[in-house]
Amino acid sequence: MRSRFSAFAVGNVDYLLASWHPSTRPTTLELDAELRWYRLDILDRVGGGPLEPRGVVEFEAFWRSRDSRGSQRERSNFVRESGRWFYLDGVG
Repeated sequence: MRSRFSAFAVGNVDYLLASWHPSTRPTTLELDAELRWYRLDILDRVGGGPLEPRGVVEFEAFWRSRDSRGSQRERSNFVRESGRWFYLDGVG
């Protein structure tokens, strides 16, 4: 989760797509260049341990733009395949 937030913060679309599970990954992704993601709070975590195949992370990510600020809260599902974690989906 933290690595995906970092990718949003620096605009690394390639990493975001590569860490998205193929079954739910969009073909393209456009980020809003006006938003600056600056803080991530992890609110809850279920599973996702070293030997578990699935995990859930609830987070709130904070952003700013030139004339406003806000946050996005989501409960995200992750799945581990071949030793790598992939974002599956989330409910905001």
